Amino acid sequence: MARVEKDLSQEQLANIVGVSRQTIGLIESGKYNPSLKLCIAICKATGKTLNDLFWEGEECEY
Repeated sequence: MARVEKDLSQEQLANIVGVSRQTIGLIESGKYNPSLKLCIAICKATGKTLNDLFWEGEECEY
């Protein structure tokens, strides 16, 4: 949603953060866990925090 709110395609976001469009698609579908560096780059590109984008909710199992 953050990408869509910024009116960015997967390809555009991928170019901004330096990965492939497929990587963005996998992240969005929950099939790929990005590095912290990539997470931060996505946050900067979308204007969101790590919690906004990557926290799964109140019930987090460790």
